[in-house]
Amino acid sequence: MKTFLALLCWAAVALVNGQTSRSLTVDSHDITVLLNSNETFIVFAKEDLTAPVSVRLVKEHDDHLNLDPESFIYAAGATGNQTVVITGLRAGYVAVTAIDAANEIIEDVYLRVTVAMSKGLIYTSIVFGWVYFVAWSVSFYPQIWINFRRKSVEGLNFDFVILNIVGFTLYSMFNCGLYFFDSMQQEYESRHPRGLNPVMLNDVVFSLHAMFATIITIVQCCIYERAGQRVSWTAYSLLSVFAVVVVVSASLAAASVLHWLDFLYYCSYVKLAITIIKYVPQALMNYRRKSTAGWSIGNILLDFTGGTLSMLQMILNGFNYDDWASIFGDPTKFGLGLFSVLFDVFFMLQHYVFYRHSSKSSNSDLTTVTEATNQTPIEPRHETTEKY
Repeated sequence: MKTFLALLCWAAVALVNGQTSRSLTVDSHDITVLLNSNETFIVFAKEDLTAPVSVRLVKEHDDHLNLDPESFIYAAGATGNQTVVITGLRAGYVAVTAIDAANEIIEDVYLRVTVAMSKGLIYTSIVFGWVYFVAWSVSFYPQIWINFRRKSVEGLNFDFVILNIVGFTLYSMFNCGLYFFDSMQQEYESRHPRGLNPVMLNDVVFSLHAMFATIITIVQCCIYERAGQRVSWTAYSLLSVFAVVVVVSASLAAASVLHWLDFLYYCSYVKLAITIIKYVPQALMNYRRKSTAGWSIGNILLDFTGGTLSMLQMILNGFNYDDWASIFGDPTKFGLGLFSVLFDVFFMLQHYVFYRHSSKSSNSDLTTVTEATNQTPIEPRHETTEKY
């Protein structure tokens, strides 16, 4: 009987402690601290506590930072807040969680602590981020301008354009879904309880703006001189495969076989595939024409600037936070950036080295005509029915 009463009392104490611990939270879940420097955060109660709570902070990595104090008793009531001092010891990312006297997790007392080597590198990374965002956003307009000035889209590969609009549409769907829809955010949080939403407002703005600029280019392709250029059957075949992936995944999500978040992931995978292949048709077209006339080098220079700064930002962050695994452990983003930059270098070689003496006139080499000096009838000099 005494044993039963003891167990009952222990259970009651644990229940009260668990209920009160859920009322604790912190003033910030994300903190950056420099090496050998201090930052603080505050543990406080969201409502009056009916009993004291024993709190012990648990670090994911013991050698990255110190916490003072690591354990404390939060008194009943809501009169006092507990300040905790963080001291950075080693660069990296550290998750800090909390448990109560019953070893139960205190859900809302957690932090993502970033220990950085240099504040200057943090600011440099931010500057790089804004510069490459602007460079990529502006990169669409040199091509739009050259099309408008020439009243022609000869030299601009239509496969590249159609792949671009599909890619940016899917990218916008992914960004808007995770940024605007609560159900998507809740599903993401359930899968990554202490993770940050990967989509920020600038991602949404960039993808929607890219769609808008690409639509302008498509309209130009419809109204300006194009010399018989058209979307190739190869591109139509690829788009058909992508369409099947999107439609099937959307149908499975609608039938509750997949979650809509998985549908968004499949859209992002298709976007990645398009990013890998979309430059190939334009590069082949330039090679076959032995000319870059009608293809804006300004677009390439801005894209090269954005891609280079994007990779430099990742390298800076890897050094500053001792987080090389984000680059080499999961190389998808870095690899795609490097792939795009290498294609940009190839385009620059085509423009400035291989075909630098090619005609810069608005007449494409696809449909060039010449006249004999004796005014003989015009005959085609070179014509191709190749569909790029």
